[in-house]
Amino acid sequence: MLRLILPLLAMVAAATGLTVAASPAYAASLTSVASFGSNPGNLTMYSYRPDGMPSGAPLVVAMHGCTQNATDYFTNAGWRKYADLWKFALVLPEQKSANNATSCFNWFETGDTARGGGEALSIRQMVDYAVANYGVNASRVYVTGLSAGGAMTAVMLATYPDVFAGGAIMAGIAYRCATSTLNAYSCMNPGVDKTPAAWGDLVRAAYSGYSGARPRVAIWHGTSDTTVAPANATELRDQWTNVLGVSQTPTSTASLPGGTSLSDYGDKVKVYLVSGMTHATPVDPGSATEQCGTAGTYYKDTICSSYYQAKDWGLDNGTASPTASPTVSPTASPTASPTPSPTAGPCVRASNYAHVSAGRAHMSGGYVYANGSNQSMGLYNVFTTHGLQQTGANYWVIADSVC
Repeated sequence: MLRLILPLLAMVAAATGLTVAASPAYAASLTSVASFGSNPGNLTMYSYRPDGMPSGAPLVVAMHGCTQNATDYFTNAGWRKYADLWKFALVLPEQKSANNATSCFNWFETGDTARGGGEALSIRQMVDYAVANYGVNASRVYVTGLSAGGAMTAVMLATYPDVFAGGAIMAGIAYRCATSTLNAYSCMNPGVDKTPAAWGDLVRAAYSGYSGARPRVAIWHGTSDTTVAPANATELRDQWTNVLGVSQTPTSTASLPGGTSLSDYGDKVKVYLVSGMTHATPVDPGSATEQCGTAGTYYKDTICSSYYQAKDWGLDNGTASPTASPTVSPTASPTASPTPSPTAGPCVRASNYAHVSAGRAHMSGGYVYANGSNQSMGLYNVFTTHGLQQTGANYWVIADSVC
């Protein structure tokens, strides 16, 4: 019987609007795995092993959103690029329409979100199959996904903390926010508010008595998401900081490309907020190492989240970061700027429009970013003003307190 339709992306059969770039030829390809276990959740397993992958390589489980499928996410989210570049394996679970008419993973059904049964167990069995048959390192398994796939990522981190070393939740929802189709809607928007302890108790109950190490958690969300409200990023932060025993106040912050702010909670929980982004996986099409993906429906051209997540998980084997590294500030404010030096270069206060015209900043998607530091300065107009101080060759930082 078909389950009730839950448009966890209120995803208007819009996958037809997706623009897909031509891919280079590879000997390796995305492969369907016919039998990987008892599969109580009735999911389909796809896997990808890049050419030349060594024994003991890491594994990333990547889950699509509603109305999408494994091939769609594999092609456009950017993970294939880094699997090929840094030689790790991918597993891509796929939902069946027989389980959910809009192909959403059933993150809101109790039978699919408990340890030892349903879709959660099917995904666990996919990992077991990859470890046994692909020679991947069982201690370096990671999980990520968008929307319904993001909510299912939270499910896997809660129910199988002994399986995953880390997870990245894209536009997702806290574990056990909903336990039925009906209350899933209020979780999505406007969101459900609980105390950190209440959220944490739901995770701890998922594997009662577990006292081992728990995975690190990253949370990615667009600030203009109207499908899964940005408030869910805050609730996820509260849930996982409580579970991992760290404060809800960040230990450091950073400004990243694409209007992205990063708040780091003791290097156990990280929250990435992408300014102005709607419901999507953040991508950044291009050929540079830090660029990836294809822009289209539910893939927004902002920042290559797959690159930053792969680097954070150490999947690059220590490869150096790009020249324009993020500016980090040990402060509780997610928008705080680094303290400029009064002995640095020129310090100029002007409108965002004037800064761009003078070559001190650049504009992307209607927003302005300081050259070099890529700090977000707000909208591209003549009304918003900032002080910018030059600290290097074409490297400017926000200096409102100095200029």
